[in-house]
Amino acid sequence: TVQIDQFMCRSDNFGVLVHDAKSGATALIDAPDEKAILDAVKRTGWTPTLILTTHHHVDHVEANLALKQRFGLKIIGPEAEKAKIPGLDETVGDGSVFQFGGEEVKVFSTPGHTLGHVSYYFPASKVAFTADTLFALGCGRVFEGTPAMMYASLQKLAALPADTTIYCGHEYTETNARFALTVDPTNPVLKQRAARIAALRADGKPTLPTTIAEELATNPYLRAHDPAIRRTLGMESASD
Repeated sequence: TVQIDQFMCRSDNFGVLVHDAKSGATALIDAPDEKAILDAVKRTGWTPTLILTTHHHVDHVEANLALKQRFGLKIIGPEAEKAKIPGLDETVGDGSVFQFGGEEVKVFSTPGHTLGHVSYYFPASKVAFTADTLFALGCGRVFEGTPAMMYASLQKLAALPADTTIYCGHEYTETNARFALTVDPTNPVLKQRAARIAALRADGKPTLPTTIAEELATNPYLRAHDPAIRRTLGMESASD
C-alpha cells in the first residue's frame, strides 16, 4: 500500500504526497503552492514523478508548471478541463484506470464544484482523494455545476467501501461542523465529532483525513434520507 504525507498549503489548502516505496514513484494530489510542496519533498525525501490534478481552479494547479520544470514530472487531469490545466500531459475521465507503482488507480467523474472535477481512488490502499467534491462534514461549493450534479457525485463517493480513507482539498471541517449541527442537532455521533474537531483546531492540528464510514454517520450531505434531518428542515416528504 502507498505511503501518504499530508501538509498545509496557502491559507487552508491541503497538499498531499503519495509514495510507492517499491517503485519509488511519488504522486502529488494537485499542486497548490510550490514552496510548501518543495518543503514536503525535502522533509520526506520523496521526489514527485506525477501530479494528479482534480480540477482547474488556480489554488489546485498554480505550481504545475514550476514543478514540471523542476522535476520533469507528468501531469494527469480531467479531459473535460484540459484547456484550463497548465502543463497537462494525459487526460482521464469517469471509469479511467491507470497504474501507479504496483497499484491500480480508478477515476471517478465528480462534477458540481466544477464541470470536469475528478476524484482518484486507490482500491488496494483503500484511499480516495476527493479534493473539492466531498469534504469532511461538507461538500464543495457548486460553482459550475448544479446541486443535482453535486448530489450525484456525492452518492458515487458514498458508495465506496466504508473503510475507505478520504483526503480532501481544504481544512473546512470546523466550519462545516457548525453548519451540520444546525440541520442534524440531535445526532450524538456528530456532536462528539464536532467536539473532537474543535479540540484539534484549537491545537492547530488538521482534521483530515476522514473515512466514508465517518461521513455517512455525520455529514449532512450524505444523510438526506435521515428522518431527523428531514424533521428539522420541515421536509419530511421531500425527495432526497
